[in-house]
Amino acid sequence: MSTLLVWREQLQIFYAKYSIFIRIGLQFALGFLVFHQINSNIGFMKAASSTACTAGLAAACAILPMIVMVMAATALVLLHFYTLSLPVAIVAALLFLLMYIFYFRFSTGKSWLVLLMACSLAMDVPFVLPIAAGLLGTPTCAIPVACGTFSYYLIHLVKGSSSTFKAGDGVELVETLISFTKQSLMNQEMWIMVAAAAICILFVYSIRIRSVDHAWKIASAAGAVMAVVIAAAGNITLNLHISLTPLVVSGIIGVLAGLLLEVVFLSVDYARTEYLEFEDDEYHYYVKAVPKIGVTAPQKSVKHINERQNTGNVGNKKNWVDNSTQTPASAGTGYLDRPKSADEILLERSLSKELGLDGKGKK
Repeated sequence: MSTLLVWREQLQIFYAKYSIFIRIGLQFALGFLVFHQINSNIGFMKAASSTACTAGLAAACAILPMIVMVMAATALVLLHFYTLSLPVAIVAALLFLLMYIFYFRFSTGKSWLVLLMACSLAMDVPFVLPIAAGLLGTPTCAIPVACGTFSYYLIHLVKGSSSTFKAGDGVELVETLISFTKQSLMNQEMWIMVAAAAICILFVYSIRIRSVDHAWKIASAAGAVMAVVIAAAGNITLNLHISLTPLVVSGIIGVLAGLLLEVVFLSVDYARTEYLEFEDDEYHYYVKAVPKIGVTAPQKSVKHINERQNTGNVGNKKNWVDNSTQTPASAGTGYLDRPKSADEILLERSLSKELGLDGKGKK
């Protein structure tokens, strides 16, 4: 435990020094992951699916606000959809527009949750991010998480049914438009996962803010169980084909992530909890105070050894300076005098003149 706390302090010091470069690097990694997932799943436009295009978009978005990366990902998705079918691109653009209106109305500043949630679903760990969002965020985090879930299932739908969405004449355009809209909004698996993620965030947050001991651990475990139960219940009730094994594994990973986040962001000693009681003119207060665990990162101490000795050998003997020939300031050291600076020479002459040691004396 103490080792983890020391690492935490060292990471905080390292982040404080290089925070700008770390944030740019993390944004580039996230952008590359997001654009790679899009191009590898719906790479209908070959020119936009190249590695150079993916890296270029990630590099451009690394120095811009996160919302720009969300917009760039949306534009890339719509570009691939347009290459496949115009009706699919039109419906997807309208759905994304409604999603962004809802997002900007109720939740801003958490656009990275939209991207991370879509990537976590693509990697079959859907409940890690909701648990982390419930521990570190607020209930409004459920909105960008739901938007990320919707975006993933929209892409997954087009990927699985791309051959049926290719439109030909005008009649097929209308049929494709109606069919894609219905399948997008009536995807029961999508709504089950949206509900599981949103309820998980609310459940974790409601337990995390309680004053009980080990609230973060309880919240992580309870949130993981709640999310898995909701997904399993929806799977059985609606006769869906959701694989439960990745959900259970995701819940376990989410609990482990919650324990790690507690060490990094909380780290309190419940054994030294204190209960305080005081009052003022209007209220009577009952306060529970839990001290934080604080450690100091070990500092490297460098000992400078200034060798001022003459190492020349005369007759296999070291040529040391005789202490009796040195001034009192340097007597007994056994080292040669270092060269005096100009300030030291002037000061010595001034003192010698004032004390009458220069041979002239005062008249």
